Amino acid sequence: MKASISQALKRLPAPPSTKYSQGEPFVTMMAGGTMSVEVFAPKGADIQQPHTQDELYFIHSGAGEIVINGQRFDAAAGDAFFVAAGVEHRFENFSDDFVTWVVFYGKEGGE
Repeated sequence: MKASISQALKRLPAPPSTKYSQGEPFVTMMAGGTMSVEVFAPKGADIQQPHTQDELYFIHSGAGEIVINGQRFDAAAGDAFFVAAGVEHRFENFSDDFVTWVVFYGKEGGE
């Protein structure tokens, strides 16, 4: 299955939800087994909570910072980050054009 950033961005923000009144900042692009791939494009603030699976972030465009378990890292197009299941993390100080691929995988609670 082919996934395209341009397809995803046409669908973002997704409709508002209880958690994201401004519209959901992500769209699932593909899934199979324990793996799912999303495009995530937060606007304003990143209010995500820790996830139940391990995840990989591949920064597609823009720049900002990612805070993982209290440690801050620069994040820009071409960078990749691992976040273990259950670990607090969020993006901060990101540009308006910030977009990242997110890959969730493995068993609940992490591998």
